[in-house]
Amino acid sequence: MDASLLDIAEVAQRSRLAPSALRFYEKKGLIAPAGRNGLRRTYHPDVLERLALITCARSAGFSVAELGRFLQARPSDTDLRTGMTAKADALDEQIGRLTRLRDSLRHAAVCEHEPLVDCPDFKRAVGNVASTSGALPTTGRSHRSCQ
Repeated sequence: MDASLLDIAEVAQRSRLAPSALRFYEKKGLIAPAGRNGLRRTYHPDVLERLALITCARSAGFSVAELGRFLQARPSDTDLRTGMTAKADALDEQIGRLTRLRDSLRHAAVCEHEPLVDCPDFKRAVGNVASTSGALPTTGRSHRSCQ
């Protein structure tokens, strides 16, 4: 066996994915084993980079099918590029919502409003309605209802 190859258990440990997830991704064509060491799959070390991309994309909401198409994409695939742009736009919206939620949680951590979840700034962020400036007050700023 090539000494640089990684056993499935090592790939699972280093990628923090279950061996069953690795086998599933293999079945779906997202990764490929380099061979076997007895009955155990082995992989080239670069599979860890592919798995990091897969994990990141999955956490961003990509389906396995979308990932399969993306991983096979060629510059001439205009339909896929259009889909990628739409996905990027959706991620921008999600990032905005998560940023507002993060900011509202930081604000709530220092807010004196009772109860915290009734704070107008917290409600505005969680309700996905941006303030006129587009941001919540920072922890250094206060507003009348939280004093």
